[in-house]
Amino acid sequence: MSPAKPKLPWLLSAALLSAALSVQAAKKAPHPPSKPKPAAEAKAPEPRVDTLTIAYLARPEPLPPPPFFEPPVSDRGVQGARLGITDDNTTGRFTRQGFTLKETLLPAEGDVVAAFKGLVAEGHRHLLVDLPAALIAQLAALPEAANVLIYDIASRDDALRGEQCRANVLHLLPSRAMLADALAQYLVKKRWQKWFLVTGPAEGDKSYAEAVRRAAKKFGARIVAEKPWQHSFDQRRTPESEVPVFTQGVDYDVLILADETGQFGDYFPYRTWLPRPVAGTQGLVATAWHYTHEAWGALQLQNRFRAQAGRWMEAEDYGAWLAVRAIGEAATRAHSLDFDKIRAFLRSEDFTLAGFKGVPLSFRRWDGQLRQPVLLAAARSLVAVAPLEGYLHPKNELDTLGYDEPESPCRF
Repeated sequence: MSPAKPKLPWLLSAALLSAALSVQAAKKAPHPPSKPKPAAEAKAPEPRVDTLTIAYLARPEPLPPPPFFEPPVSDRGVQGARLGITDDNTTGRFTRQGFTLKETLLPAEGDVVAAFKGLVAEGHRHLLVDLPAALIAQLAALPEAANVLIYDIASRDDALRGEQCRANVLHLLPSRAMLADALAQYLVKKRWQKWFLVTGPAEGDKSYAEAVRRAAKKFGARIVAEKPWQHSFDQRRTPESEVPVFTQGVDYDVLILADETGQFGDYFPYRTWLPRPVAGTQGLVATAWHYTHEAWGALQLQNRFRAQAGRWMEAEDYGAWLAVRAIGEAATRAHSLDFDKIRAFLRSEDFTLAGFKGVPLSFRRWDGQLRQPVLLAAARSLVAVAPLEGYLHPKNELDTLGYDEPESPCRF
């Protein structure tokens, strides 16, 4: 009996058939429904940014041309306002507040009153002005100015803070009285108490000289001589010959110059009859800002301004920057761009402003003056910062500079 043949071919065929049927069944079986992809989430809308436009109004006044070695500056003031807008918007990114600047730079013959009325009619209620004191007083008295704030960024006029003061005007730069008081504090502390005052012919020179007289009386100095300067230098009358003769015959500790436009004061240092220091509008000067100032973070402001403007920051630039920053700071603290809320906060005891001078700055409620330290500087160095140590005040030592509340003639 022969052995049975193995059934391997049949088994392989059955296995292949079973696998084919399984594959075919798998193809016919319905696939489980796939999970729908989640719809793309709608992008949340950006929070709305409220915007406040600050107006800037300026008209250049005729000034003597600068010396040949100094480039003329045509954008003094407005560059500070532009930098202030940049700084306000840096903070505004977090508070959802935006700030813009509307610049109105008039020609020498431009109609300031018409331009001012036009800006108010457009709805601008914060107006920075770089104008003479008489024009500021005229604008502040207009009916259109009753519900606006005028920021005086450049004048040093004491009358604007005194008899002619207005509740709708804030003053950003130190007054002549503040500048003279700062200088007096330093000179008296050095025991240079005998002053020789030289006054130029311009009205500003006479006003500064009056502030110097007041400071001398206030701090115990004495003006031992006072002379008006009425000369001009030419080929026949040089500084080397004229200044020694002019200053001869007086015994004094320091010579103080009142020459705000720089017509003659720079010729006095090193040419006086006696070897004496020179101060005032030339020599050792009192000023709101100086390019040698670098303390309390001021260097970063100096560098940012120079990168923007291509020159050093001047006092008028600093005044405009302070005005714009004051508005921005008040808006941040008041959580609003509403004019009434900003105005109320600016004049409140809670308002303070960082001005890179080591102490908080604030507005005096009795005359709208921004209280602030004053820099005392020579050509290439910062000499001191007033108020100096030892000059005390019952409330705020910054009020040792200028007209304090009891002596202020301002009545809103």
